[in-house]
Amino acid sequence: MAEIREVTAGFRRIGAHSHIRGLGLDEKGKAKKIGAGLVGQTEAREAAGIVVQMIREGRMAGRGILLVGPPGTGKTAIAVAIAKELGEDTPFVALSGSEIYSAEVKKTEVLMHAVRKSIGVRIREHRKVYEGVVKELKVRRARHPLNPYVLIPREARITLATRDDELTISVGEEIAAQLLQMGVRKGDVIWIDAETGRVYREGRARGFEEARRYDVEAERYVEMPKGTVKKDKEIVRVFTLHDLDIAAQQSSITALLGFFAEREISPEVRQRVDGEVRKWVEEGRAEIVPGVLFIDDAHMLDLEAYSFLTRAMESELAPIVILATNRGLTKIRGADIESPHGMPLDLLDRLLIIPTRPYTEDEIREIIKIRAAEEGVEMKDDALEKLTKIGVETSLRYAVQLLEPARIIASRNNRDAIIAEDVEEARRLFTDVKQSTAYIRKYEELWMK
Repeated sequence: MAEIREVTAGFRRIGAHSHIRGLGLDEKGKAKKIGAGLVGQTEAREAAGIVVQMIREGRMAGRGILLVGPPGTGKTAIAVAIAKELGEDTPFVALSGSEIYSAEVKKTEVLMHAVRKSIGVRIREHRKVYEGVVKELKVRRARHPLNPYVLIPREARITLATRDDELTISVGEEIAAQLLQMGVRKGDVIWIDAETGRVYREGRARGFEEARRYDVEAERYVEMPKGTVKKDKEIVRVFTLHDLDIAAQQSSITALLGFFAEREISPEVRQRVDGEVRKWVEEGRAEIVPGVLFIDDAHMLDLEAYSFLTRAMESELAPIVILATNRGLTKIRGADIESPHGMPLDLLDRLLIIPTRPYTEDEIREIIKIRAAEEGVEMKDDALEKLTKIGVETSLRYAVQLLEPARIIASRNNRDAIIAEDVEEARRLFTDVKQSTAYIRKYEELWMK
């Protein structure tokens, strides 16, 4: 199987649901008024808590979840919270029902990719490693054979220490280059795979005297390792079935160059991957981590897509399928059949339906406070009340969207916290849906037909 590449993000993006930590339930499964970043929707959150327990007990086979409710009532938030409750390693894949029609591959293949991305494989390996705190690091450099003005690392001597042991080792130029590229220095906790030479930096050693500290830094601090420097270490990594599919399908050249085009993967490759994964599970080297496949605007799917999802939910390797829609009684896409939520009745029979309701004024106020804290926006009480009123009159989403424009307006007026006048100015510049509709009607004769 070809190499699997690990990718790490360089920065944390503040998204619409980055503040959510879980469902916010107590030990009896009852929803707290405000908990884990969620506000209100007590019945929906408690229903989702029961679903989480069913998933953990392995009793969700052949079933899915459908979240129904008006726009802006927290359907996506509950789906994210379910994935958070299932654990940090739980894969979460979100897509809109319309996305399957805009890709270069056929729609069932897009859905298959999404399903395979939603199923994780936790792989455990026991490797010989050198692990410890960097106590001393010396790198010997030599002139580049093609450019005598450039010095390149040739070898390195590194002293690693644990609470119980200390060892000095010599490493070649590849490992020395990794140490320099990663900026490894005294006080870092690292481990080196003795078989592959791969270097992993875990962070700075907490309490290590020679680890220089700064007044302001963005370092992760970890405990100083125990035991011997050279040891057997259990390495746990989580990949998705889609990652393994790509690794199995890529040729050595394309894998080397990093070309991972979004294209169809043959059934034979997937069968081979599934067989290999089953073998790993039977040997105790791996375990399946069912994730969450969330499809918003599910009413945009057609009969072929619904049929695919029905089969996917009943398969042996299946994620937790969560659909969401804000439609009532409407026609199924591409057919003259009218059905609840625009979905076939045979699919609806396989879904646990969780309704969401509009937020109250107090709930809107609390949500705006949470979002302001997440985005780092300070505001006065009058601004909070103004945004709450706007959320009640228009929509919660519109009120939250005004936070950042109002902050910029306040900043231009040399204020650290937004006030009601800043919110009003932002509302004047950025209209809501009702104002936009009124604008269209006012100048109806001037619009292009």
